Amino acid sequence: MKAFRIGSGAGYSGDRIDPAQDLAERGALDVLVFECLAERTIALAQLRRSQDPQRGYDPLLEERMRAVLPACVRNGTRIVTNMGAANPLAAGEAVLRVARELGLPRLRVAVVLGDDVLPWMQGHDVPLLDTDQTVRSLDGRLISANAYLGADALLPALQSGADVVVTGRVADPALFLAPLMQHFQWRPDDWPRLGQGIVIGHLLECAAQVSGGYIADPGRLDIPNLAEVGFPLAEVQADGTAIITKLPGTGGRVDRLSCTAQLLYELEDPQRYLQPDVVADFSRVQLQETGADRVQVQGASGTARPEQLKVTLGYREGFIGEGQISYAGPGARERGELALDILKHRLPRIGLGGLEQRAELIGVNAMHGPSRGADREPYEVRARLAVRCATRAQAERVGQEVEALYLNGPAGGGGVTQSVREVVAAASALIPRTAVPTTFRLLEL
Repeated sequence: MKAFRIGSGAGYSGDRIDPAQDLAERGALDVLVFECLAERTIALAQLRRSQDPQRGYDPLLEERMRAVLPACVRNGTRIVTNMGAANPLAAGEAVLRVARELGLPRLRVAVVLGDDVLPWMQGHDVPLLDTDQTVRSLDGRLISANAYLGADALLPALQSGADVVVTGRVADPALFLAPLMQHFQWRPDDWPRLGQGIVIGHLLECAAQVSGGYIADPGRLDIPNLAEVGFPLAEVQADGTAIITKLPGTGGRVDRLSCTAQLLYELEDPQRYLQPDVVADFSRVQLQETGADRVQVQGASGTARPEQLKVTLGYREGFIGEGQISYAGPGARERGELALDILKHRLPRIGLGGLEQRAELIGVNAMHGPSRGADREPYEVRARLAVRCATRAQAERVGQEVEALYLNGPAGGGGVTQSVREVVAAASALIPRTAVPTTFRLLEL
């Protein structure tokens, strides 16, 4: 059987667009997947939707569709994406608007619905993971609750013949597993093949990370032409064996090391990688280089899927006020340290004493604390103060106090910036599958 070609068009919401366009045009793909949701992305999208009911989907959705739809339609490549975020239906309508704008004669968009379980969570008090609290502790602050759907939720949409499938929260590898299941007719209880499908999805889900972006370290691990790094694709056989590769002429590299690094990414237990469709087992995965930028992956397996689904809850947790100021020349570090000491003593005076704070010199001790960089005398430093506050007004005072260093010392400060951002925190819980009914709606030109 001819290999099924599935490519990664994005590894996160703000990812580059031109490598996906290259895949759409030259990749001879069956499916192009855009994975664009992180833990808190939907909560932030819900905030945007509350301001405008027609928004709440990925802000780059239209731009991405303009870039890839013509080639995908021309080449018969289907698109699967979670860019629906907090408003999948509006995202589906946006895809159709772009298709009309481009003059495409026909397009079918399937919108998968059901991941938004906020009403259910508001009516049930369940424990939060990794804490002794429950959902009730978030009363009045809860913004969103989205269940991680599996491939089973996407299959009806794919079976409808849709050209584009738009979802909200779906487990990242499931975006890749669902087209494989639909194409090869894998049974939903064929745990070994589903496990192999999950490892393929896991390798592809972060896009250029598996093409060398994850391991690039000049002088130690040199990766060619990262400015033009190619996004990966997989050539998959019916038994789940796959070749991970990228397009000829693109930058980066795909080899055993790059695939190993991505395989271990965010993996706690290789024998029990919990997914909505299967408990995947990566402990016997074999990676073999079969040519330049070609790695064969096989050996993954799996056992029966969990009886519960994970839910990510987004909730408000105050504001962070931040200010930064630069010092350069002789004594730059000493002046930066004095600036931070002054700010430390000023915070109680302005009513912000005792709040969680972070004070650091960027380039000296911001990443690894005061034990590192203690013997460095840099020519320039940038002092940063950030304070977690209960109100926006409090957070604004932080940047104002940093700016006051201009005239109140130490000498030679410049380039002050101030910012305030609302903190949207994330928590997790488990709920029964029966609490998450899913469906899809078909939209057509």
